[in-house]
Amino acid sequence: MNKQELIAVAAEKAGLTKKDVEKSLKALVESIVAEVAKKGKVQLIGFGTFEARNRKASKRQNHQNKQRTEVAAHNEINIKCSK
Repeated sequence: MNKQELIAVAAEKAGLTKKDVEKSLKALVESIVAEVAKKGKVQLIGFGTFEARNRKASKRQNHQNKQRTEVAAHNEINIKCSK
């Protein structure tokens, strides 16, 4: 299911317009990303938890040309699904 299909299904179930559901979904995603960017944690009971994780610097190998490259330390979003 892609974003447009999700919007269509949610609009039908909620009895809202697709435009309203799209605005809501965009606001939700932006809010989650903003909180995680501040090193916060977003917990949606029954769905999952979103939080930032630090990745250490590492060396990776390109398997096509066997070159090794350095990947800098960075943060990434981790999503842990609820049971």
